[in-house]
Amino acid sequence: MISLEQKVISFLGKNKEMSFKDEDFSYEAIFLCNVKPDPTNARYLPTVMISDEDAALFVNRKISKRTLAKMYDAEGLVLVGHNCFINCLPHGSPDWKKANETIHSIVDLANNLAMSEIIQVPTVYPIQDGQFQILTGHRRYFALLYTYGINSVSQFKVYQCEPILLKTKQFQENASREELPQYGKLVSFNAALLELQTLSDARLRLGLKKLTVRDTVSILGISMGSFDNYKVLTRYPCVLSAYENGIALPFMKAKKIVLTIEEQYKEKHDKSVLNVTDKHHINEEIDCVLNGKTQKVSPPRSAFKFKKINSVNTIKTLFEANIFQLDIGIDWQELDWGKAADVNDALAQVIDYLESHNRDTP
Repeated sequence: MISLEQKVISFLGKNKEMSFKDEDFSYEAIFLCNVKPDPTNARYLPTVMISDEDAALFVNRKISKRTLAKMYDAEGLVLVGHNCFINCLPHGSPDWKKANETIHSIVDLANNLAMSEIIQVPTVYPIQDGQFQILTGHRRYFALLYTYGINSVSQFKVYQCEPILLKTKQFQENASREELPQYGKLVSFNAALLELQTLSDARLRLGLKKLTVRDTVSILGISMGSFDNYKVLTRYPCVLSAYENGIALPFMKAKKIVLTIEEQYKEKHDKSVLNVTDKHHINEEIDCVLNGKTQKVSPPRSAFKFKKINSVNTIKTLFEANIFQLDIGIDWQELDWGKAADVNDALAQVIDYLESHNRDTP
């Protein structure tokens, strides 16, 4: 299988520059049964499409969920048809709950479609045997399927061929859409950024200039401010996990939380550059704030204690003498300095030894 880097190098070797906004496309009417969802997309719903006839039987209660699941081998998937979604994932599981949330949002979208046309049609590209792969618009596609059935025809934006930078094109298509799920936006940004890094590396290998931040922002089709927001929010994995698990915090508020915790950590530890360990600790702190958890507090370390000293000469000796060389009977090499109790016992022996000797001193 040809890697993305090989595809990019091959293309750049012939064209020197890669166009991102002028790919050939047209608007075509396509049967919904010829359109396939993309399993790698963040908004993918694990589905099996059922015939309009079977959907009608289910809606009219003439066939059971169990029977349909067996007919379509749909255990662990979601059956989709005209006027029905049938969630066959394990009941009550996290995946079942996520699928239900997605289903509810698609049904809401379908109800809107029944009242008006789609403003921005789904985009697809040809794969083989007259089939098309969804590039963007999974929820819109399922809403069409739910509203009109698998044998219906709908309008699609069709690219002439699969875009080389697939994830970048997906991000471009969806960048201006405010209603998209926040988690999907963050995942899409990360995927696009990885592709553009591959493009930048390929350019260097061919003796061309690498992409600048300004180039990247221009290709993605967003403002520099939006780019910075995405960069901050994808810096720590706990932020993506929080959005995946359903938090609905505006991006600007989440960004403020991340930057505040980072700044507080840097001030507390007097650091200007963060290493991997620092970022791990910051990730834990952000996770606690976003999810309302109580952060684990490390147990206080036992204090080192000096027993009561009666002689001023003992204090002088402690400051002046190398106590490691005194014949006290302590094996300093074997002492476990990590155990406060052992160190305190050794200190007590030293003080006892010095006090006894200082009493003998005239």
